[in-house]
Amino acid sequence: MDVLAALGQVIRAVSSSGFDLDQVLHTIIRHAVELSRADFGNILRPEPDGRIFRVAAYHGRVRQAYLDRVMTNEYVPDRGSITSRTLLEKRAVHVPDVLEDCDYTAWDMQEAGQFRTILGLPMLRDGAVIGVFIIWRELMAPFSDEQISLLTTFADQAVLAIDNLRLFQTIERQRTELARFAPEAAELMSTEAGAELLAGHRREITAMFVDLRGFTSFAESAEPEEVLGVLREYHAVVGEIVVRNGGNVEHFAGDGLMAFFNDPRKLAGHQRIAVQSAIEIREGFARLAEGWRRRGYELGVGIGLAVGFATLGRIGFEGRFDYGAVGNVVILASRLSDVAAAGEILLSQRLNAVVEDSIKTEPANEQLLKGFTKPVQAFRVISTR
Repeated sequence: MDVLAALGQVIRAVSSSGFDLDQVLHTIIRHAVELSRADFGNILRPEPDGRIFRVAAYHGRVRQAYLDRVMTNEYVPDRGSITSRTLLEKRAVHVPDVLEDCDYTAWDMQEAGQFRTILGLPMLRDGAVIGVFIIWRELMAPFSDEQISLLTTFADQAVLAIDNLRLFQTIERQRTELARFAPEAAELMSTEAGAELLAGHRREITAMFVDLRGFTSFAESAEPEEVLGVLREYHAVVGEIVVRNGGNVEHFAGDGLMAFFNDPRKLAGHQRIAVQSAIEIREGFARLAEGWRRRGYELGVGIGLAVGFATLGRIGFEGRFDYGAVGNVVILASRLSDVAAAGEILLSQRLNAVVEDSIKTEPANEQLLKGFTKPVQAFRVISTR
C-alpha cells in the first residue's frame, strides 16, 4: 500500500471513529510502523490525572519481555528515556543510536527491546502534550526527513481522532441530558437546522405546570426514602404522559414539573393535546394517590396551562444542559398551577377559547395572580367532550 492510500484509510477511520478510539489508534500506529519500515511503534496517552503516560496502542513484532515492560511503565517528563524526553521537550526527538546517547538511562527497556534507532513525536493540542508517538528499529538505521514528516502527519491524525472522541462525547452527553425529558430536542443536536433552534427561537407553545398538593406536610412526616419513592412514581407517570403525547418536560423541581408542547417538534392542535395530557395526568395521579392514601398520605395534584409565544432554546452550562422556554406564557401557566386546588386543571382564557369545542370547561373565579396587575379569568377543566 502506498503512502497516500494509507493516509486515506487513516483519515477515513478518524472521520468515522465515533467512540471507538482504540481501534483508530491501532489503525494509525499500524500504518505508521509499516510505512516507515520500522520494527515497532506505540502510542502513549496520559492517565486521567495527566501526569503519567501509558501505552494506548502498539504494533510490531517484539519480545514479550519488552511488551511487559513497556505496558506497565509509567512515563513522566525527563531525559532518561525517549518517551520521557519527548514529553519534556515537546518536539520530535530522533536518536540514531541509543547506545551512543549520553542521556539515555532506560537500559532495561533497551535490553528487552533490542532497539538501536528510535524516534519520539509529541501529539500536541494548543501546546500541551496529549500523547506520544514512539517508533523504533532494531538495527541502527536513522529515519529520513521524509519519514519523520510522514510520521508527524500520523501523529497529527491521532490528535484529530482524540479530538473527534471528545466532540462525540460532548454531543452525546448533551444529547443524553436533553433526551431525559426532551427527546425531540436531543435529536436537534445532530443537524445544522437543529443547532439553530437550540441557539434560540420564538414559537407559540402551550405551557403546563404540575404541582403536588399536601406535599410539604407529607415530607415532614415521612421518611426521606419514602418521599423520594413517591416523587419517582409521580415523575414517572407525568413524564411518560407528556413525552408520549409529543411534549417536552423542561424540568422537575421537587414536587413541581414544567412541560410544553409544540416545540421543537410542531404539533397540530398542540393546545388540545396539552389539555388532554393534563386530563390523563389527573387520572393517572388519581390511581397513584389511592395507593398512597392507603398508606396514610393525602396528596393531590394541581395543574395550570396557558398558550402563547415564548423564546425557546438550550439553556444551562457545559455538562448540564436543558431545553427551556422563557416568556409570559410560562409565567401565567406557573401562576395558574399555584392557585389550582387538588384535582383541578386551570386554563388561561386564551387557551380555553381554542379548546372549548373539544374540552368541557367552566369559568373559575377571577384569580389574583402573583406578578399580574389585574385579575385573570381562568377556566376549570371538567372533562373531554
